[in-house]
Amino acid sequence: MPASAIITSALPYANGEIHLGHIASTYLPADIFTRFLRLKGVEAYHICASDDFGTPILIKAEKEGKKPEDYVAHWNRRDAEDFAAAGISFDLFYRTSSPENVKFVQDVFKKLKQNDHIYEHDVVQFYCEFDDKFLPDRYVVGKCPFCGADNQYSDLCEKCGRVPDEILEPKCAICGRPPVKKQSTHYFFKLSNFSQELKKWLSENARLQTDVKNYVINWINEGLQDWDITRDLSWGVPIPLDEAKGKVFYGWFDNHLCYISTAAKLIEEKGGDGKKFWNGSDIYHFIGKDIVYHHYLFLPAMRMGINREYKLPDYIPTRGHLMLQNQKISKSRNWYIGLRDFVSVFNPDYLRFYMASIVTYSQDDLNFDFDAFAEKINNELIANVGNFVNRALSFTQKSFAGRVPEAGTLAQDDSEIKDAVAAAVKETGELLSANETDRALRRILALSNQLNQYFQKKKPWSEKDTAAATLYVAVNAARSLAILLAPFIPFSAEKMWSQLGLQGSVHKQSWDSAGQFAILAGHALGRVEPLFKKLEAKEIEEQKAKLGRK
Repeated sequence: MPASAIITSALPYANGEIHLGHIASTYLPADIFTRFLRLKGVEAYHICASDDFGTPILIKAEKEGKKPEDYVAHWNRRDAEDFAAAGISFDLFYRTSSPENVKFVQDVFKKLKQNDHIYEHDVVQFYCEFDDKFLPDRYVVGKCPFCGADNQYSDLCEKCGRVPDEILEPKCAICGRPPVKKQSTHYFFKLSNFSQELKKWLSENARLQTDVKNYVINWINEGLQDWDITRDLSWGVPIPLDEAKGKVFYGWFDNHLCYISTAAKLIEEKGGDGKKFWNGSDIYHFIGKDIVYHHYLFLPAMRMGINREYKLPDYIPTRGHLMLQNQKISKSRNWYIGLRDFVSVFNPDYLRFYMASIVTYSQDDLNFDFDAFAEKINNELIANVGNFVNRALSFTQKSFAGRVPEAGTLAQDDSEIKDAVAAAVKETGELLSANETDRALRRILALSNQLNQYFQKKKPWSEKDTAAATLYVAVNAARSLAILLAPFIPFSAEKMWSQLGLQGSVHKQSWDSAGQFAILAGHALGRVEPLFKKLEAKEIEEQKAKLGRK
């Protein structure tokens, strides 16, 4: 277990609301992992930022008649609020347009240029004579040369998923007029310089997922292409050269550098040395599989290009995409669920519990299914966890005036439960350390199921002679469950802690202490009430009916 860690989540574009598809692969697994590390005593910081630059953002800002800086400021605030509503917390949620990141990006560029990893090259690109501007990326729409779909962006066909070499029947996305072609001088990063160093780093880093490494190495073997890092735009990090006025960096050049600049700002605000802390910590970059190329090639190569002044990531947990009711998520078809909308209807811990149970540590795509969601909440979270905790505390309240009874000598089956709790704490910790979030949650549920069976077998409502020992064991086991579940369902775990009558916050406890029976005889419980509310078929059907509705 590291002494310190920096956990980053892929940066959300500042051009729309966070939806369920965003949190599945990246933000929730990162949040659960960070909460676990803190319980293990690690000095862990979870950072993120809104990705403020790029053509799509500039287009949207222009369409809404807003300055781009005002437009992204709105979404930065909104995203932070939505994440918080789902219990996804960041030590700092910053922005790529921050002065700290702009300066850092420009400094990295200068060092790369000094180290001969940057060169100039003339490129021919579309230019709109009516709007008097070059048209990079999504400023050009037309017909896909592969599938014939119309009104597709020049850098990606959303219908067939391929990247056209050259769009057919191009039109300016602003005015709709056909553009002309015009030459412009761009700056390129020599990604090809790092083929061997990248291959060596990938091969030797046993902490990276093997399946991801294998196809990234295949890309290297096929030959890496140098990377155009320039855009002829007004909105972006300016290239710090007199001859490059009017040009900015491509968003993927600046955005992952924001991991470092944001972490440095956070640590320095705490009175520390940002660079020293980064280089002395384990670095985790949580991402979805769509940005593997950037994080396994561009990001490490740029750090190599400045002589590894900042260490490369130790882990890049990579997961698949989320489907919704077995269909691809699509805002244009209204086949998506906004995070804010969801947690305004359902307990946010219900979402966290369900997502954590289905998100595997692999690139396999996942599916959010409303019926499966309701079944898992009702039959596992409520009927398993909620049932045990409520029965343990309610019977203690009823039979012993809300005070934990003196256990006396524990019987064999009581001691077996104590051992089972200790084993579950150890095994769940090992699974979470390995980022096996879904398997860790299943291990906790197996323990909770065992506790329910124990409680039913011991019958404290009728077996008066053993009731005291049973409830002593059950209340202590409920405390253990609260700590084990704290990374997964933080709001509900805090409620458990309060009902147990324990001081402080469950999130300030020691993970390993969950393996001990720490509540003593005579301890007074808090106010006991059901932790969860059952999901009804009607409310599930109402949510399903909203999908696809115009």
